[in-house]
Amino acid sequence: MFPCRSVRSTLLAVIALTLTSAAQPSEDFSIRPPAVPTFHSTVSEVRVTFFATDENHHALPTLSPTDFAIVDGDRVVRNFRSFTRSDETSLDVVVLVDMSASIAPRFRATINYVLQLLAHDQSIPDDNLSILSFGGSSDASLRETSATLHPAVLCSGGCRAADTASRIQSATSSGTTPLYDALIFGSDFLSHQHRAAARSVLILFSDGYDTISLHSSRDALRSALDCGALIYSVDIGGPSKRASGHPLLETSGSTFLQQLAEQTGGLYFSPRVSDSNGTDTVLNAVLDDLHASYVVTYDLPNHRPGFHSLRLLPTHNLNLTFHHRTGYLYDFSLR
Repeated sequence: MFPCRSVRSTLLAVIALTLTSAAQPSEDFSIRPPAVPTFHSTVSEVRVTFFATDENHHALPTLSPTDFAIVDGDRVVRNFRSFTRSDETSLDVVVLVDMSASIAPRFRATINYVLQLLAHDQSIPDDNLSILSFGGSSDASLRETSATLHPAVLCSGGCRAADTASRIQSATSSGTTPLYDALIFGSDFLSHQHRAAARSVLILFSDGYDTISLHSSRDALRSALDCGALIYSVDIGGPSKRASGHPLLETSGSTFLQQLAEQTGGLYFSPRVSDSNGTDTVLNAVLDDLHASYVVTYDLPNHRPGFHSLRLLPTHNLNLTFHHRTGYLYDFSLR
């Protein structure tokens, strides 16, 4: 269904299993995705990539395998096959910007965030950065058509050129919100841009609501999981629209953005955080993760088919926090 389902072996946060396995969101996820593609291996092990921070949310440059334990379903795992720092050295970044009418009150602030990101020329090389948008228009007189509903590639490499900044500054906030379709487009775009030894990152600026997509929220999440992209979602929304009784909105936009980040191993930034610190906070978090990622492998605790939840817990310093994908699917029938 999605071109990006041809998953590369270098995907981040992939949880590899012996007979068949795959990373999949937890079953208490309110927008429960369908089963994702499985990964075949000849070694009976689980492989988890995770990120570690201290009580001040600073990346941990050193971590010992005795500093944490893994809860795999109902089993506590302390004996690991291997534990290493990740060898990822660079980023492939796609910035996906909501320009629909629903974020109009915060549209100028959002544009400023994107321009701030472009100014960080030392953080992300120009060749590794792309900016996509959905909703809105650079021509206020343009009526909404199928073409305007399709995400636009504002730049792919060369994003710091003057004409790109001019296009971003001249954009207007208008139209409906095809968020789920845009996420699928962005994930597929990342899968085609991916380079060996690079981490795929999608930074999403949105209020988390969708009003017109052809695909569902489950499709959008599955696409991101298939491509191995970590989503860092920046909430630019206002009060929840659910309270207004909008018939098309089944869940809070903020809740959806949080779930996207959690299930893909990224981070969520609330409106309060984005207001106070802007893009600096987001970029620092992404770059910190790049330098604080670890890979652990261990024997498959049991061969129970179905979803296996995952949690990483500190053993000594209880102020440590970890973020990672929240589980994997074991398909016993394909043994």
